[in-house]
Amino acid sequence: MGDFSFKQFHICQDRTAMKVGTDGVLLGAWAEGGTRVLDIGTGTGVIALMMAQRFPESSVVGIDIDADASSQALENVQASPFADRVEVVCSSLQDFVAKGEGVFSSIVSNPPYFEHSLRNPDQARATARHADTLPFADLFSGVGSLLADDGVFSSIVPSESVGSFCSYAHLSGLFVSRQCFVKTTPRKPARRCLLAFRKHQPATFEREEVCLQNADGTRSDWYAALTADFYL
Repeated sequence: MGDFSFKQFHICQDRTAMKVGTDGVLLGAWAEGGTRVLDIGTGTGVIALMMAQRFPESSVVGIDIDADASSQALENVQASPFADRVEVVCSSLQDFVAKGEGVFSSIVSNPPYFEHSLRNPDQARATARHADTLPFADLFSGVGSLLADDGVFSSIVPSESVGSFCSYAHLSGLFVSRQCFVKTTPRKPARRCLLAFRKHQPATFEREEVCLQNADGTRSDWYAALTADFYL
Protein backbone atom coordinates (compact mmCIF):
# COMPACT_ATOMS: atom_id res chain seq x y z
CA MET A 1 0.00 0.00 0.00
CA GLY A 2 1.36 3.41 -0.98
CA ASP A 3 1.35 6.74 0.78
CA PHE A 4 -1.91 8.30 1.98
CA SER A 5 -2.81 11.98 1.70
CA PHE A 6 -5.32 13.77 3.91
CA LYS A 7 -6.44 17.40 3.60
CA GLN A 8 -3.85 18.80 6.01
CA PHE A 9 -1.12 16.14 6.21
CA HIS A 10 0.49 13.25 4.35
CA ILE A 11 1.25 9.73 5.62
CA CYS A 12 4.22 7.68 4.41
CA GLN A 13 3.85 4.05 5.48
CA ASP A 14 6.39 1.89 3.68
CA ARG A 15 8.20 0.98 6.92
CA THR A 16 5.15 0.47 9.13
CA ALA A 17 3.32 -2.83 9.69
CA MET A 18 0.02 -1.13 10.53
CA LYS A 19 -1.08 0.80 7.42
CA VAL A 20 -3.68 3.56 7.34
CA GLY A 21 -7.07 1.85 7.51
CA THR A 22 -10.71 2.59 8.16
CA ASP A 23 -10.47 1.69 11.87
CA GLY A 24 -7.74 4.22 12.58
CA VAL A 25 -9.48 6.98 10.63
CA LEU A 26 -12.77 6.27 12.41
CA LEU A 27 -11.10 6.45 15.81
CA GLY A 28 -9.12 9.58 15.00
CA ALA A 29 -12.26 11.36 13.82
CA TRP A 30 -14.55 10.08 16.63
CA ALA A 31 -12.42 10.09 19.79
CA GLU A 32 -12.87 12.78 22.40
CA GLY A 33 -9.93 15.12 22.89
CA GLY A 34 -8.25 17.04 25.67
CA THR A 35 -5.34 19.33 26.41
CA ARG A 36 -2.91 16.39 26.63
CA VAL A 37 -3.48 13.40 24.33
CA LEU A 38 -1.74 10.01 24.26
CA ASP A 39 -1.93 7.68 21.23
CA ILE A 40 -0.94 4.12 22.22
CA GLY A 41 0.49 2.11 19.31
CA THR A 42 0.71 5.13 17.04
CA GLY A 43 1.95 3.23 13.96
CA THR A 44 2.14 5.75 11.10
CA GLY A 45 1.09 8.54 13.45
CA VAL A 46 -2.22 9.05 11.64
CA ILE A 47 -4.42 9.10 14.75
CA ALA A 48 -2.02 11.38 16.64
CA LEU A 49 -2.07 13.82 13.70
CA MET A 50 -5.87 13.66 13.40
CA MET A 51 -6.21 14.47 17.10
CA ALA A 52 -3.74 17.36 16.75
CA GLN A 53 -5.77 18.72 13.82
CA ARG A 54 -9.11 18.39 15.61
CA PHE A 55 -7.95 19.86 18.92
CA PRO A 56 -5.71 22.89 18.20
CA GLU A 57 -5.02 23.56 21.89
CA SER A 58 -3.77 20.03 22.56
CA SER A 59 -0.31 18.52 22.86
CA VAL A 60 -0.10 14.94 21.59
CA VAL A 61 2.26 12.06 22.38
CA GLY A 62 2.31 8.97 20.16
CA ILE A 63 4.09 5.86 21.45
CA ASP A 64 4.99 2.70 19.58
CA ILE A 65 7.15 -0.27 20.58
CA ASP A 66 8.38 -0.74 17.00
CA ALA A 67 11.44 1.32 16.03
CA ASP A 68 10.57 1.46 12.31
CA ALA A 69 7.02 2.61 13.04
CA SER A 70 8.25 5.22 15.51
CA SER A 71 10.80 6.68 13.09
CA GLN A 72 8.26 6.81 10.26
CA ALA A 73 5.62 8.37 12.51
CA LEU A 74 8.17 11.00 13.53
CA GLU A 75 8.90 11.79 9.88
CA ASN A 76 5.18 12.09 9.16
CA VAL A 77 4.77 14.40 12.15
CA GLN A 78 7.76 16.57 11.19
CA ALA A 79 6.36 17.01 7.67
CA SER A 80 2.94 18.06 9.03
CA PRO A 81 1.62 21.47 10.19
CA PHE A 82 1.39 20.06 13.74
CA ALA A 83 5.07 19.23 14.33
CA ASP A 84 5.35 21.65 17.26
CA ARG A 85 2.54 19.89 19.17
CA VAL A 86 3.10 16.18 18.46
CA GLU A 87 5.85 14.06 20.02
CA VAL A 88 6.70 10.47 19.06
CA VAL A 89 8.29 8.11 21.59
CA CYS A 90 9.61 4.61 20.81
CA SER A 91 8.45 2.73 23.90
CA SER A 92 6.17 -0.02 25.12
CA LEU A 93 3.18 1.14 27.14
CA GLN A 94 4.57 -0.66 30.18
CA ASP A 95 7.89 1.22 30.00
CA PHE A 96 6.13 4.52 29.29
CA VAL A 97 4.02 4.10 32.43
CA ALA A 98 7.15 3.28 34.46
CA LYS A 99 8.82 6.53 33.34
CA GLY A 100 6.13 8.57 35.11
CA GLU A 101 5.21 10.93 32.27
CA GLY A 102 2.17 12.31 34.10
CA VAL A 103 -1.50 11.96 33.19
CA PHE A 104 -3.43 12.56 29.98
CA SER A 105 -6.90 14.05 29.53
CA SER A 106 -7.45 11.93 26.40
CA ILE A 107 -6.00 8.52 25.52
CA VAL A 108 -6.65 6.77 22.20
CA SER A 109 -5.61 3.34 20.94
CA ASN A 110 -6.38 1.27 17.86
CA PRO A 111 -5.28 -2.14 19.19
CA PRO A 112 -4.67 -4.68 16.38
CA TYR A 113 -5.97 -8.20 17.04
CA PHE A 114 -5.36 -8.05 20.79
CA GLU A 115 -8.14 -10.57 21.39
CA HIS A 116 -6.14 -13.26 19.54
CA SER A 117 -3.23 -12.86 21.93
CA LEU A 118 -5.40 -14.13 24.76
CA ARG A 119 -6.04 -17.40 22.91
CA ASN A 120 -2.87 -18.03 20.94
CA PRO A 121 0.12 -15.73 21.49
CA ASP A 122 2.29 -17.54 18.92
CA GLN A 123 -0.24 -17.08 16.14
CA ALA A 124 -0.86 -13.49 17.18
CA ARG A 125 2.85 -12.73 16.92
CA ALA A 126 2.68 -13.61 13.25
CA THR A 127 -0.65 -11.90 12.68
CA ALA A 128 -0.13 -8.58 14.45
CA ARG A 129 3.21 -7.45 15.74
CA HIS A 130 2.17 -5.94 19.03
CA ALA A 131 -0.58 -8.29 20.20
CA ASP A 132 1.76 -10.44 22.27
CA THR A 133 3.29 -7.44 24.04
CA LEU A 134 0.09 -5.65 25.02
CA PRO A 135 -2.97 -7.82 25.83
CA PHE A 136 -6.17 -6.20 27.08
CA ALA A 137 -5.18 -6.51 30.74
CA ASP A 138 -1.90 -4.62 30.23
CA LEU A 139 -3.55 -2.02 28.02
CA PHE A 140 -6.17 -1.16 30.64
CA SER A 141 -3.64 -1.27 33.45
CA GLY A 142 -1.62 1.35 31.58
CA VAL A 143 -4.67 3.43 30.71
CA GLY A 144 -5.79 3.35 34.36
CA SER A 145 -2.42 4.72 35.43
CA LEU A 146 -2.15 7.41 32.77
CA LEU A 147 -5.73 8.69 32.45
CA ALA A 148 -6.63 11.88 34.30
CA ASP A 149 -9.51 11.65 36.78
CA ASP A 150 -11.84 13.46 34.36
CA GLY A 151 -10.18 12.04 31.23
CA VAL A 152 -11.55 9.75 28.52
CA PHE A 153 -10.07 6.66 26.83
CA SER A 154 -11.29 5.94 23.29
CA SER A 155 -10.67 2.80 21.26
CA ILE A 156 -11.99 0.65 18.43
CA VAL A 157 -12.29 -3.14 18.52
CA PRO A 158 -13.97 -5.90 16.49
CA SER A 159 -17.61 -6.33 17.52
CA GLU A 160 -16.96 -9.83 18.86
CA SER A 161 -14.35 -8.42 21.26
CA VAL A 162 -16.58 -5.78 22.88
CA GLY A 163 -17.63 -7.99 25.80
CA SER A 164 -14.08 -9.00 26.67
CA PHE A 165 -12.75 -5.48 26.18
CA CYS A 166 -15.39 -3.94 28.45
CA SER A 167 -14.78 -6.63 31.10
CA TYR A 168 -11.11 -5.66 31.32
CA ALA A 169 -12.11 -2.00 31.45
CA HIS A 170 -14.44 -2.68 34.37
CA LEU A 171 -11.70 -4.57 36.24
CA SER A 172 -9.52 -1.46 35.84
CA GLY A 173 -12.24 0.80 37.25
CA LEU A 174 -13.38 2.26 33.94
CA PHE A 175 -16.96 2.76 32.77
CA VAL A 176 -18.29 2.86 29.20
CA SER A 177 -19.64 6.31 28.35
CA ARG A 178 -20.12 5.98 24.58
CA GLN A 179 -20.57 2.97 22.30
CA CYS A 180 -20.87 3.13 18.51
CA PHE A 181 -21.35 -0.07 16.50
CA VAL A 182 -20.24 0.37 12.88
CA LYS A 183 -21.70 -1.57 9.96
CA THR A 184 -20.10 -1.57 6.52
CA THR A 185 -23.52 -1.58 4.79
CA PRO A 186 -27.11 -1.54 6.13
CA ARG A 187 -27.68 -5.26 5.49
CA LYS A 188 -24.51 -6.50 7.20
CA PRO A 189 -23.93 -6.96 10.94
CA ALA A 190 -21.68 -4.50 12.75
CA ARG A 191 -18.03 -5.47 12.30
CA ARG A 192 -16.37 -3.00 14.66
CA CYS A 193 -17.22 -0.87 17.66
CA LEU A 194 -15.98 2.51 18.82
CA LEU A 195 -15.85 2.78 22.62
CA ALA A 196 -15.20 5.55 25.13
CA PHE A 197 -14.42 4.95 28.82
CA ARG A 198 -14.24 7.19 31.89
CA LYS A 199 -13.14 6.73 35.49
CA HIS A 200 -16.55 7.64 36.89
CA GLN A 201 -19.99 6.22 36.11
CA PRO A 202 -21.46 8.62 33.51
CA ALA A 203 -24.87 10.15 34.11
CA THR A 204 -25.87 9.22 30.58
CA PHE A 205 -24.78 6.43 28.24
CA GLU A 206 -24.64 7.08 24.52
CA ARG A 207 -25.15 4.11 22.20
CA GLU A 208 -25.63 4.20 18.44
CA GLU A 209 -25.37 2.00 15.39
CA VAL A 210 -24.15 3.50 12.13
CA CYS A 211 -23.17 2.52 8.57
CA LEU A 212 -20.13 3.44 6.52
CA GLN A 213 -21.91 2.99 3.20
CA ASN A 214 -25.39 3.34 1.84
CA ALA A 215 -27.05 0.41 0.08
CA ASP A 216 -25.74 1.71 -3.28
CA GLY A 217 -22.14 1.73 -2.03
CA THR A 218 -21.81 5.49 -1.61
CA ARG A 219 -20.39 6.96 1.60
CA SER A 220 -23.08 7.39 4.25
CA ASP A 221 -24.01 10.84 5.55
CA TRP A 222 -22.65 9.85 8.99
CA TYR A 223 -19.27 8.73 7.63
CA ALA A 224 -19.01 11.70 5.25
CA ALA A 225 -19.71 14.17 8.05
CA LEU A 226 -17.32 12.44 10.48
CA THR A 227 -14.40 12.48 8.04
CA ALA A 228 -15.17 15.72 6.16
CA ASP A 229 -12.12 17.51 7.56
CA PHE A 230 -9.74 14.71 6.57
CA TYR A 231 -10.58 12.85 3.35
CA LEU A 232 -9.69 14.58 0.09
